[in-house]
Amino acid sequence: MPSRLVVIGNGMAGMRCVEEMVKRRAGHFQITVFGDEPRPNYNRILLSKVLQGESRFEDIVLHSLDWYEENGIRLHTGEQVVRIDPDRRTVYTASGMQAQYDVLILATGSVPYLPPLPGSEKKGVISFRSIEDCQRMTEYASQYSRAAVIGGGLLGLEAARGLLHLGMEAHVVHNASYLMNRQLDALSAGMLQKELEQQGMIFHLNRNTLKITGTVRAQGLRFDNGERLAADLIVMAVGIRPNIRLAEQAGIRTGRAIQVDDHMQTSLPGIYAVGECAEHRGISYGLVAPLYEQAQVLAAHLCEQPTTGYRGSIPYSQLKISGVHVFSVGDVQAAEAENIVQQYDGVQKTYRRILATQGKISGAVLYGETAEGTALVEMVRRGQPAEQWLADSSAHSQTNDNPADAAAIALSPESVVCACNAVTKCTILDTMTALHLETADQVREHTRASGSCGGCRPTVEALVRCHAAGMTASAAPSTASHVPAAAEMPSICGCTSLTHDLLRDLIREHRWQTAAEVMQQLDWVNSDGCPLCQPALQYYLNTHDPLQTAGSIFLPASYAALLIHADPLLLEQQPDAGYLLEQLYRRWQKMIPAVPLHIAASVDANSPAGLLLHDLVVCGSPAGWEIHAGGSSTGSLRRAQLIAQTDSLQDAIQLLSLCISQYHEQAYYGEPVWQWLERTSLLTIREQVLSRYYEQTGEPVQEGETRHEHDADTVSILQRTV
Repeated sequence: MPSRLVVIGNGMAGMRCVEEMVKRRAGHFQITVFGDEPRPNYNRILLSKVLQGESRFEDIVLHSLDWYEENGIRLHTGEQVVRIDPDRRTVYTASGMQAQYDVLILATGSVPYLPPLPGSEKKGVISFRSIEDCQRMTEYASQYSRAAVIGGGLLGLEAARGLLHLGMEAHVVHNASYLMNRQLDALSAGMLQKELEQQGMIFHLNRNTLKITGTVRAQGLRFDNGERLAADLIVMAVGIRPNIRLAEQAGIRTGRAIQVDDHMQTSLPGIYAVGECAEHRGISYGLVAPLYEQAQVLAAHLCEQPTTGYRGSIPYSQLKISGVHVFSVGDVQAAEAENIVQQYDGVQKTYRRILATQGKISGAVLYGETAEGTALVEMVRRGQPAEQWLADSSAHSQTNDNPADAAAIALSPESVVCACNAVTKCTILDTMTALHLETADQVREHTRASGSCGGCRPTVEALVRCHAAGMTASAAPSTASHVPAAAEMPSICGCTSLTHDLLRDLIREHRWQTAAEVMQQLDWVNSDGCPLCQPALQYYLNTHDPLQTAGSIFLPASYAALLIHADPLLLEQQPDAGYLLEQLYRRWQKMIPAVPLHIAASVDANSPAGLLLHDLVVCGSPAGWEIHAGGSSTGSLRRAQLIAQTDSLQDAIQLLSLCISQYHEQAYYGEPVWQWLERTSLLTIREQVLSRYYEQTGEPVQEGETRHEHDADTVSILQRTV
C-alpha cells in the first residue's frame, strides 16, 4: 500500500517537490495537499507581471486542477491546517478535516512583514503577496489616484511599476540613501532610479515612516523629519517572515524558520520542511532558485534515490520590470571584497562590476546587459579564481567574442538558465537539437525558458546564437568526441581540487581500500569529507570490482541499484526472457551505480509507451533485438539511442550487461547514462561494447544453453523490480 504523504502548502516549493516525486516514482505515495488559497498552484514571483498587465492569472498557473486529478493527488483548496499532532501523525484543519500521514512536508511559505506602524490596521493598507493583493490594488486604482509603496527593494519597485500601469501616481518610500541597497551599489542604483523616474515613479529616500495618517481609512504617511505624504493607498513591501506557527505548536525546532538538515528533515521523524519556511544551516531563502533546489533534494530523498543533500544556494536578484535589466549576486557590500572590474558606459547605459574576496569571484552587479548573470552565479558558487576569470575575459576580448555569448558558452550543462521554470542549459540545447529550433521564441514555446519574468531572455538568445554556430560547451566548435580537459572541469567539492577523473585514476593506481586512506593520502581539506565527496569516494573505491557487494556502503535500506521494467508480453512470448532478465538482475543488483538504473524490456520499441525514455532498453525489432541507452524522463525528455543489434535475445541481454559494465567503469558519481553518453560519445560506447562482446564470445552462442521455465523465484524478482 502506498505511503501517505501530506503536504501543508500549495505553493511553489511544495508542489515542485510533489511534481518531482511523481516523475521519479509515480504511485509510491498517496498524496494529499492542503492550500490556504482557493485556487491551484501559481507562480507567485510573477504577480508583478499580472499587476503590470503583461500576464493574466491563467498565465502564471503552474499546475492546473486537471494536473492534480491526473496524478491522483487529493487537493483541498481554501483549507487551512491549524494543528499537527506528531504522536498520532495527523493534521487538523479549521473546517474539522483530519488527515493521517506517514510523511509530512511543511511548505507553509512566508507571510508579509508588516512593520509596527501606528495606523497600519486602517483600510487602504495592504501588502503585496497574493493574487488577492493584485485584485485589491486594481480595485483601489479604479477609485483613487495616488499610492505610496513603503520599501525600495525588488518587491516594492515591482509593485510601484504595477500601480503606474493601473494609472495611479506611484510614490516609493525607502529608508536608505539609494534603491535596492542590499543588492546594488550607489552607481547602479542611481542608474536604476533615473530610469524608473522616467517611467513615472517618484522617490522619497532616507525617509523613516512614523505613522499612517487618516481617521477611518489611510490618507497618507508622516515621516520622522516632520514631512507628510498624501496617499489613498499604502502598499507594504518591506520583506517577509517565514510562516512557522504550525511547526512551533507541534514542538518542531525552529530558529528564524523551521530548522532542517541537508535532506530537509526537521527535528521530528517523518516531518520535512521546504521553501521559504525552512532554515538550512542558519539561512532561510526567499528566492525561487534555492527553493527548487531544495525540492529536488527532498524528492530524491523521499523516493529513496541517491542524493548528496542540499548544500545551500547562492542567491541572486533580478528585477522583473519590462525594459529594465538589473542583476546582482553575492554580497556586493562586503568590506573585504575588492573590484576586479568596474565598467560604466553612459551612452549605452550599462554598468558592470565584478568583485573578488581572497582571490575568488564573490559578487557582481550588472545593469543594462545581464546575460553574464547565470555564468556569474556559477562562478560565485564554485569560487572561481579571479585571475582565471580575468584571463578568460582578456582572451574573449582579443578575439572580439560577444561577452554574452562567452558567458553562455562557459555555463556548465546543469546550470539553471531560467530560474522561474527550472530550465537548464542542457535542456535548452537538447530541445533545440531534437526539434531543430532556431529562435529564442521557439525555445520559450517548447521549454518555457524566458516565458515567465523574461530575465533570462538575453542568456537564451546567446545560447541560440552559440548553438547555431556549434559553440555550446567550450570556446571551440563542439564535436561528438570532445572531452573537456581536466583543467576545464570543476573539482568534486571544496574538500579537494581533484576532478572525478583524477580521483578515480589515483584510486585505481594506488589501490587504496578506504575513504579515510584516500583523504589522508590526497591531503583532503576536511579530514572527514562532506556529503558531496563521501559517496563519490565510496563509489570509486568499489568500481574496480563492479560485482562487489554493498558491504560498508551507507545506502537506504530500500535502495535499489537496478530496476527492471519487464513487458508481460515479452515474458509470455519468449521462453528465455524471464530467466535471462533474472540472471541480469542477480548479476548487477548489488552494484553501487553512479545513479540507480532503470532498464526496460519489451517485444516492441513502441510498446509500452515511453519505453525509450529509460536508461537502458532491450526491445524486439523486425531485424531481431536492439539495445538502446541514454533515455530520460526527467528534465527534458530524451529518447534512448541505439547501441547495437543482434539476432537473439540472449545475445541482446549479454550486450546489455556489457553496456552496464562499461557505464559502471566510466561514469562519474551522480552522472546519469545520458550524460555519460554525451561526455564519452555514442560512437565510442558502441565500439567499446561491441569490442568487449566479441572478445568474450569468440564464436556464436549455442542455442538451448539458457532455456529454463519461469519458476516462482524468477517471477517474484521481476515483479519486485517493475
